[in-house]
Amino acid sequence: MQLNYHRKHIRQLTYIVFLFVSVAFTACMDDELLSEYNDLDVEEDTNLVSIIQKQPGIFILNEGNFMYENSSLSYYLADSMKVLNSIFFRTNDVPLGDVAHSITIRDSLAYIVVNNSAKVYVININNFKYRGKITGLTSPRYIHFINDSKAYISDLYAKAITIVNPLSFEITGNIDVNNHESEYYQHPTEQMVQHENYVFTNCWSYDNKILVIDTRLDEVVDSIEVLKQPTSLVLDKNDKIWTITDGGFAGNPYANERPGLIKIDAASRKIERTFYFEKGDRPLEVVLNGTKDTLYFVNKDVYRMSINDPELPSKAFIETNGVISSIGVDPYNSDIYLGDAIDNVQQGIIYRYSAKSAAIDTFKTGIIPGHFAFRPALELQ
Repeated sequence: MQLNYHRKHIRQLTYIVFLFVSVAFTACMDDELLSEYNDLDVEEDTNLVSIIQKQPGIFILNEGNFMYENSSLSYYLADSMKVLNSIFFRTNDVPLGDVAHSITIRDSLAYIVVNNSAKVYVININNFKYRGKITGLTSPRYIHFINDSKAYISDLYAKAITIVNPLSFEITGNIDVNNHESEYYQHPTEQMVQHENYVFTNCWSYDNKILVIDTRLDEVVDSIEVLKQPTSLVLDKNDKIWTITDGGFAGNPYANERPGLIKIDAASRKIERTFYFEKGDRPLEVVLNGTKDTLYFVNKDVYRMSINDPELPSKAFIETNGVISSIGVDPYNSDIYLGDAIDNVQQGIIYRYSAKSAAIDTFKTGIIPGHFAFRPALELQ
């Protein structure tokens, strides 16, 4: 249930090899919390609350191992360059669950989608306290907010997007995405972006579609065919949608083609440009900076390009030796955060770089750091 098919199966093999090692390691793992805040009693410690609120911070969601329920949530204090690990468990005395997939901040709340546990946890971003949860899901991936009282949750296996009320944490309906065409899956939905009244979602696993959903009708009204297995979706400042496709891999019964970076006009729903990678390349998801005019993606190394560039960059922006499995860009200062899962068993590592690619910091998180959410300082909220 990881982001990319090839990554998932490599990890599954790793899980088997390190089965007993993982159990022993997890039992004695040092969470590397700030020593003065080992109990992480945020609500009682006004000093820590003040630190969290006054500094910008980054939530780092650690996937953990499939079927081990060892997902975790880390919090990085950007100014003081300190990391608090396992903040969800240490604050709420409840494990986060199995395969934490994505985290989204809306106002003062963070919504944590836990894929294999089929739930969404909601916490306060200022003290990490539990506020509620959404259950009754199948294999949730991402949450997208239409307004204060309506949100969509994409799903890998449900053949539907779930409609929820984020105020009451209740399911209010669903959007059928079963197209009755594919012999493999029926439109597994992933990331979502919105242009006017329409939400676009990429269908990654054994699929090649971007679905178009009318938020007034809560129905799929159109689809855009792209290259095979689009992994991600962003919307730039000019209302152009960008997606990266992984192209499958050798032996995949559905796809083994060149990956691509595709630019789509959101208004016309027409493909404007396709940038091709080399056969065998494994580009990860595309992300944007805060001004939404610069793209970043990982293809062994980290690459950066303007949304107006006529071709893919030929030179890496940050050289990484191919160890990076996740990327996030701070929307407030364009600092770049790169996740390294190492062997998928021990604590992962985050590498922080400036907007000019200068190395700033390196720190450990939980197992398989996979997704980032950026919290501004209190005065910026």
